[in-house]
Amino acid sequence: MKAVRFHEYGGLDVLRVEEVERPVPGPDQVLVEVRAAGVQPGEVNIRTGALHERWPATFPSGQGSDLAGVVVEVGSQVRGFAVGDEVLGFTHNRASHAEFVVVNDVNLVSRPAGLPWDVAGSLYVAGTTAYATVFAVDPQPADTVVVSGAAGGVGSLAVQLARRHGATVIGLASEPNHAWLKDRGVVPVEYGDGVADRIRQASGGNVDAFIDTFGDGYVDLAVELGVRPERINTIRDWQAAARVGARTYGEGSAACAVVLGELARLAARGELEVPIAHTYPLARVRDAFHELEQRHTHGKIVLRP
Repeated sequence: MKAVRFHEYGGLDVLRVEEVERPVPGPDQVLVEVRAAGVQPGEVNIRTGALHERWPATFPSGQGSDLAGVVVEVGSQVRGFAVGDEVLGFTHNRASHAEFVVVNDVNLVSRPAGLPWDVAGSLYVAGTTAYATVFAVDPQPADTVVVSGAAGGVGSLAVQLARRHGATVIGLASEPNHAWLKDRGVVPVEYGDGVADRIRQASGGNVDAFIDTFGDGYVDLAVELGVRPERINTIRDWQAAARVGARTYGEGSAACAVVLGELARLAARGELEVPIAHTYPLARVRDAFHELEQRHTHGKIVLRP
């Protein structure tokens, strides 16, 4: 089978699509033929070695957590899934950017009817991260919540989930994404120089919570806006969070099949939109990550093995 591999830390040039042996599921695992798998910003930092101290790679390393596909083999102790079932889920083994992947049965849920493959295969990391970061700031109906990177993979879901709590949501995004945010009941604000004044004007001078999905100074901006540290959450700037006492709920904080299943059902019913920016065949994995690394994508980028 074909799978993405890198044999050393580095840039896009270290990514390869190689022929490897098809994995065999253990007793409590299933083998999934992958139909779609999302790409994540964190995978860039793992590949470059920027997160070596936190998440070291073992070479040759694979990539990918999110996945959706069809079960083609089940282990002897698996009871909840059968060959032919359509599923979505996740692996912690950096392995979903491949034609086939072995997955623990507890990390899978059934694909709801009507949920597109691209959405199913890119929902886990962005969806559970958005869920966690909204939970961390506990939005209430009378609150005003600011979300940085509001049109990105995580931010586009966080603004919708915060709106479901009844909060007023201000989304920081470039002007081309403002119409999409408005259509979902979000107040769009342009990022860049003068953003603090624009947020004050849009919020009437009162910001209760701040969700940072982008990094690059937004934790300090939240403090400047008068947000209490316990109602600031960042998934990017851990150093700033430690300095001011902000929260860092993100990937891992809500990483379970129960939350994934809830998000999948919302998406299938049309109550949560998961924007898909572009899809790429597995052979063009470098192109997919090149687009991701520009950090201007609206929604998710997906590989289609």
